Amino acid sequence: MKLYYSPGACSLSPHIALQEAGLPFDLVRVDLKAKKLEDGTDYTKINPKGQVPALGLDNGDLLTEGAVIVQAIADKVPAKNLAPANGTSERYKLQEWLNFIASELHKNFSPLFQPVIPDDVKKFFADRIMGKFKYTDQALAGRNYLMGDHFTMPDAYMFTMLSWADRMKMDLSGLTNLIAYKARVAARPKVQDALKAEGLLKAS
Repeated sequence: MKLYYSPGACSLSPHIALQEAGLPFDLVRVDLKAKKLEDGTDYTKINPKGQVPALGLDNGDLLTEGAVIVQAIADKVPAKNLAPANGTSERYKLQEWLNFIASELHKNFSPLFQPVIPDDVKKFFADRIMGKFKYTDQALAGRNYLMGDHFTMPDAYMFTMLSWADRMKMDLSGLTNLIAYKARVAARPKVQDALKAEGLLKAS
């Protein structure tokens, strides 16, 4: 498999997923501005959306939406319990979290990374994000991870959003459950492996 990624982008989520799954894969870095790979290949000829993540499967198929990619990864290693079985109520709860993160957090972050958008508009989106983080903080009461005591695929995605919050210097200090959760996920060896591979954490 090949994971097309950009350091610290939303592709960090499936990168963590692949590390946690213990599956063999190649990392292929994408220059999102130039839409090119490091060897000069036009990335849009691989993924016409021009975005990351994209996961090239061994059978030649390409998956291009993060929430789908992480489920495909989890389903390859059912013994790892990274996602409940398809068709179960727990799987639908996992999909609920993935959709929440994608639509309520991920897409609200997008304007914050655009220099042409005015500061008052950015504040509007930042305030919306904080509201979603407050909901997540409440949902984490008495839980180690989003689905309970066990790390699953939405945790990789939520951790990526929390890393973006750090980049945007958002004040999460009052959200004690969320802060403890972020530290818990960050301490996982496979998460650290993904961060190091992307140059986001210095190798010790």
